[in-house]
Amino acid sequence: MPSSIPASSIAEAAVAPAPSAWRIFRHNRAAVAAGAILVLLAAFALLGPALAPFDPVRTGVGPSMAPPGLPHLMGTDELGRDVLSRAAGGLRISLLVGLGAAGAATLIGLLVGGVAGFFGGLIDDALMRVTEVFQVIPRFFLAILLVAFFGAGLFNIIFAIAILGWPEVARLVRAEVLTLRSRPFVDAARVAGASRTALIVGEILPNAMGPVVVNTSLLVGQAMLLEAGLSYLGLGDPGVVSLGVMLQEAQQIMRSAWWTSAFPGLLIFLAVLALNLLGDGLNDVLDPRARER
Repeated sequence: MPSSIPASSIAEAAVAPAPSAWRIFRHNRAAVAAGAILVLLAAFALLGPALAPFDPVRTGVGPSMAPPGLPHLMGTDELGRDVLSRAAGGLRISLLVGLGAAGAATLIGLLVGGVAGFFGGLIDDALMRVTEVFQVIPRFFLAILLVAFFGAGLFNIIFAIAILGWPEVARLVRAEVLTLRSRPFVDAARVAGASRTALIVGEILPNAMGPVVVNTSLLVGQAMLLEAGLSYLGLGDPGVVSLGVMLQEAQQIMRSAWWTSAFPGLLIFLAVLALNLLGDGLNDVLDPRARER
């Protein structure tokens, strides 16, 4: 039976452009809302000194444990410190820890996973056994050991969290590289004389970055939660104000001054939730099947 579809319609379908990244992303309303929340949180962290011009570490800027109101919109703590100023600075430090730890973990995972997947054999076996050793150790327990051994400095906390996050990135990258290393475009580059480094860095890893980007957004939230947990146990950097440090300091007055723990906890909750929802949206954008619809 001859087809009843006009030839012009077939031609239009053949040349129809693939959906843009923004068109795919905006269909996930939760991810769009998450992106807006992250923009607001970043603005709050950066513009905090202008919104609340109080020194976050100075005591006695207001009455002790004053409830939220003017001029202290989030109230004050037991030492008369402005909670809004401390929350803005704490969010800035928590985001710094999250981004720094996630970035370092991703770089280590790219290196280990890319080398393991590309070369295979004994190199692959050795690197994957090392990866499994880090994966079987409970993360929070290892973080406590690393911070207790190296000290509770901000850089040490970022280093400890990065050490915990790279194994899953390495396994993810290795799986992607194993599927990409025998693709025709890689073979063509190899025939053209590209070196192994050029094949890995220039051909394979750029095409494996989709799942890695999604995973990195999730790692930022995990790092923020780990830093908050360490600080709550008294293992945070005492020289800086982070949301975890604020929660640790507020635990003694949580019942009499709920705002000292509620606002830092709410900021952590919103940041981690938004990062996870944003990861879902990025996964839709980077999914090749979404561009074929």
